[in-house]
Amino acid sequence: NYTKKPGRPRKNPLAPSPIVGDRLLALLDGALDAQTSSEVEERRYVSPRVGRNKRAKVMTPAEMTRGRGGGRGGAVVDDGGGVGVGIGVGVVGGGYLADDFYEGDADSLEREGRMDAVVKVFCTHTEPNYSLPWQRKRQSASTSSGFVIPGRRVLTNAHSVEHHTQVKLKKRGSDVKYVAKVLAIGVECDLALLTVEDDDFFEGIAPVQFGPLPHLSAPVSVIGYPIGGVAISITSGVVSRTEVTNYAHGGIDLLGVQIDAAINSGNSGGPAFNSKGECVGVAFQSLKHDDAENIGYVIPTPVIHHFITDYDRNKSYTGFPSLPFSWQRVESPAMRKWLKMKTGQKGVLISAVEPLMKDKINLKKNDVLVSIDGTDIASDGTVPFRAGEPITFNYLVSEKYVGESAQVRYLRDGKMQECSITFNAMKRLVPWHIEGTPPSYFIAGGLVFTTVCVPFLKNEYGKDYDFDAPVKLLEKFCHGRVEEEGQQVVICAQVLAAEVNRGYEDLHNTIVQSFNGVKIFNLKQLAQAVESSKDEFMRFELDHEISVVMDTKAANSATKAILKTHAIPSAKSADLR
Repeated sequence: NYTKKPGRPRKNPLAPSPIVGDRLLALLDGALDAQTSSEVEERRYVSPRVGRNKRAKVMTPAEMTRGRGGGRGGAVVDDGGGVGVGIGVGVVGGGYLADDFYEGDADSLEREGRMDAVVKVFCTHTEPNYSLPWQRKRQSASTSSGFVIPGRRVLTNAHSVEHHTQVKLKKRGSDVKYVAKVLAIGVECDLALLTVEDDDFFEGIAPVQFGPLPHLSAPVSVIGYPIGGVAISITSGVVSRTEVTNYAHGGIDLLGVQIDAAINSGNSGGPAFNSKGECVGVAFQSLKHDDAENIGYVIPTPVIHHFITDYDRNKSYTGFPSLPFSWQRVESPAMRKWLKMKTGQKGVLISAVEPLMKDKINLKKNDVLVSIDGTDIASDGTVPFRAGEPITFNYLVSEKYVGESAQVRYLRDGKMQECSITFNAMKRLVPWHIEGTPPSYFIAGGLVFTTVCVPFLKNEYGKDYDFDAPVKLLEKFCHGRVEEEGQQVVICAQVLAAEVNRGYEDLHNTIVQSFNGVKIFNLKQLAQAVESSKDEFMRFELDHEISVVMDTKAANSATKAILKTHAIPSAKSADLR
């Protein structure tokens, strides 16, 4: 029999010795090397599947259940499945049982008041109706977690307060709900900052302090208000891996920490504490797959600090910068010879430069990027991170703030050159979010035009939109690039049947190419072109070689009657007026 003393771990007679544990950790570190950044890049667009209904899904905890009782409805699928490459070995260094770390830790967190800083977040949401963009859906409610940080602020997840109309916070052991104000929402990093004007809310609460990035096998405790009860909950585990991972809510790749502590619906926004009572992350998503168990993810402190510092500097969230080019590994001997790379030279090939950046940076297609700010890039696209833990060089860019620059070295025709690059936020042809604003729309002769974004695709085609949406839309989503400032994918979403549009009633989610011979780049341009047209006919050229022709005067006259029939307040959204 083994007797546990309060606050001290007990030995596990079946656990490996520290020496064996170190060897297994070394094997784990080596296995992590196998995941190259190009594979991480591919995860954004490729979802591995095992059969039709066995997809690996990364979901925000609030999205695991349908309905608002425990959180936001609908599963958000990580485009890459979130599985990556690695080995399924869980090791607690030193031969201790993982759960033994936490009996003392929970008492310590209790004594130091850390648990009192964790609050329950009540949010009322009113989401846009993408099928009928002039309306909003019926309001719904969700609960999640958050915690008090210095500066009279509360940190939680962005998806916890998305499309909010009202946010309330309740302290542990209290029956009072305090109205909160949303200061900033970071869509990409899935973080949100709140505050409460009532001084009583912060009384008696010691703000949570942040700790360093945890190492592999470090113990963590996740605290929050998940489903299964109403009282505060604490789950324990260890750090399984640290790498650049896909954020399901924001759709970009940032540094993430994988843990084996349970993260369930309602845990969203709750802190993950280390053994010293320092916050080392924010719970935000977990992996759901038939072959996976207890795989949760927390947003690490470097990402949290970036978000908070960004807000403090600009009094708003400006986002995370992105690479102005795409790249690929340079591991082929033939490729290296063609690029005139010498023995020992390393780097990645720039395969394409973003169209909007071609005139703003010196880098060109087929250049070899060698280093960023003095940090050498390996041929597989990784850079040194921690001992035995290389990481994709995208991490170096995510540490920058929008508008900041970096010195890069690159090879062109075998000659080493150097230049400066200024990083800006990513501009997607198909945006991942519309960041709380209502969707844009325009109606002409009963034809309803709108723009494509990921929420629209989810609304129209469900959680498997990346397989079920039309190929033309998916091609824009996966590979489309912004070629002009303000460019959008404009579609004819539906047709409100009337005599003036007879024969076109079956049109549905088809891309608009041109109007009266003029190429269309965004919805505002289309609306202005239609309203100012003096031609006898309106002629819309759509994908699949489809033409739509209506009499201009008849279409303009019919639009008013169609709006009245369908109780539509205006022929175009507020942002187009």
